[in-house]
Amino acid sequence: MSASQSQLRADAAENRARVLAVSRELFAERGLEVPMAAIARRAGVGVATLYRRFPTKESLVMEAFTEQFAVCQAVIDEALADPDPWRGFRTVIEKVCLLQATDRGFTAAFVATFPEMHSEVRERTWHCFGELVDRAKASGQLRADFSPHDLTLVLMANNGLAGVPVEVAVAASQRLVAYLLESFRTGTDALPPPVPLSLDLVLS
Repeated sequence: MSASQSQLRADAAENRARVLAVSRELFAERGLEVPMAAIARRAGVGVATLYRRFPTKESLVMEAFTEQFAVCQAVIDEALADPDPWRGFRTVIEKVCLLQATDRGFTAAFVATFPEMHSEVRERTWHCFGELVDRAKASGQLRADFSPHDLTLVLMANNGLAGVPVEVAVAASQRLVAYLLESFRTGTDALPPPVPLSLDLVLS
């Protein structure tokens, strides 16, 4: 490979990394509605160059949040492997809400209607969360009337912190989640019936 070819590849890799970094920043600030042109402009590349690297918004979002999707799946897997069902359940609620509080873009990516992008991840996560709920109930630590759909309620409440400084959002989210987890334990008063809520409502 010639020196010029090597330099071109290095430049392309640098542009790609810059586009992904800028995308994460803008998605976190403004959600997934950020125009591709705005991403290209902040990254200092042409729109045509951006589309050559990422032909669709979906492909850009998926690439930008690959690490976060992996972290989310790892959290679920670790929770299922935890011998303490309540601790596993609690850990998922805490960590998912922390991800949401620190990265608005990831929340949008996770609940977005991009079927080809993440449907398998989302469906598996939802199924595994249902398993965590069943295990925690069977252990006698999670209230019997808790529904997996209550996760959407938790995320909707936590999403109210979007837009405040990250350090404030994290602290407030941790306090909110602590309150909610206490209410999920057995021994508290009965609740109204659960409402079947789609995760897509989190960003409504």
